[in-house]
Amino acid sequence: MIPQRLSAVLLAVAVAACNNSNASPSAPPPAEVGVMAVAGRTLPLSYEFVGEVQPIKRVEVRARIDGVIESRPFTEGSLVKAGQVLYRLERIRYDAAYNSAAARLANAKRTFARLEPLLAQNAVAQQDVDNAQTEVEAAQGAYDEARKDREDAVVRAEINGRVGRTQLEVGARVTGPADLLTTVEQIDPVYVTFQPSGQDQARWRQNPKSRALARPGSKLVVRVVLPDGSELDRTGKLDYVSPSVDPATGTQEFRASFTNADQMLVPGQYVRVRLVGFQRDSALAVPRRAVQQSLDRQFVLVVGKGDTVTARDIDTGTWSGDWWIIERGLQAGDRVVVEGVQKAQPGQVVRPVALPDSAVADTTAGGGSQ
Repeated sequence: MIPQRLSAVLLAVAVAACNNSNASPSAPPPAEVGVMAVAGRTLPLSYEFVGEVQPIKRVEVRARIDGVIESRPFTEGSLVKAGQVLYRLERIRYDAAYNSAAARLANAKRTFARLEPLLAQNAVAQQDVDNAQTEVEAAQGAYDEARKDREDAVVRAEINGRVGRTQLEVGARVTGPADLLTTVEQIDPVYVTFQPSGQDQARWRQNPKSRALARPGSKLVVRVVLPDGSELDRTGKLDYVSPSVDPATGTQEFRASFTNADQMLVPGQYVRVRLVGFQRDSALAVPRRAVQQSLDRQFVLVVGKGDTVTARDIDTGTWSGDWWIIERGLQAGDRVVVEGVQKAQPGQVVRPVALPDSAVADTTAGGGSQ
C-alpha cells in the first residue's frame, strides 16, 4: 500500500508541474511616461530679421569754386573732425580778387568819410554823398564775395565721421560743385534698418500691446548679432517706421539707432536683428522636445481615455525659448507626452505621471502661467 500512495503523490506533483509550465506569464506593467497638461500661457516672443548698418549722416564733400587741387591732407578711411581741412585748391586768382576788393572797399570808405562832413557845410551835393555811400555798399558786397571765394579754396569736413576714398587727386582740376571730391559718414551713432514680414506686422497690429511696441520711441529692445555670431554688448531703440509699404517687397522699413563709439558696427555691414519685448497671451504651447517630425508632418503623443496613447497631428507656430506654440491640433487640458516618448506607442496603455513643472513655464522661456 505504501508504494501505491507514493506513486499517487508523485503523479499529482508531476501534473501540477506540468500545469505550471503551460501557464502564460503575467503581462508587464504599463510604461511610465511624463505628461503635461496643455494650458494657456503668456510667452515672450523673439523675432529675428536681416538688418543693414547705415551711417546716421552721409555728407558729400564738394568744392564751391573751381580750381586745381594743390594738396589733400587726409588719409582715406580715417576719422576726421568737423572743420578739418580735406582739400586745398590753388587760390592765386582768388587772393588777387580778394586784395582788389579789399582795396576798393577801403577807398570807398575813405571817400565817404571825406564827403559826409562837408554835407553839413553845403560844400558838396547830397547826390555826391549818396553816391559815395552806394559805392561803399557795393564795394562791401564785392569784398564779402571775394573773401568767401578765397576761404572756399580750402575745403573742410562739415561733420565728424569717417572719410571715404578721394575721387580727385592732387593736380586734378575741380570745376565746381558738380564734382564730388569724397564723402564723410557719421558712424557714432549709427542706424540699423530691417524689414519685418507683412505677416509679422499684421500679427502685431492685431494685438494692442504689440502694436504699441512697433512704434518709434517704444520700449521695444533691439539687439544685434554680428557676422561672427556674437551679440553686440548694447541694445538699440526703434526710432523710425516707414509710413508706407515698399511695393517691391511688400514690407515697411524699420530703423533702430545704436551708439557706436567702438565702431563695431560698420556702414554697409549685414547683421541679424532680434526684437525683444513682444509676447503671446493665452498661447497653447508644449515643450519643443515633445514635438516629433515624420516626413512632412508634425505630431505629439497624447494620453487620452483609459490612459491610451494616440498620435495627434499639429500645426506649430513660432517658439519661445524651450516652448513651441501650437496653432492647431491641441486643446487646453490635453495631456501631452513630454518624457518617455520612446516608450509610448499609439494604441498603447501607459501610466502617465504629471511633470512637476507642468503648470509653470520653463524659466529658460521667460514666460509664466496664466
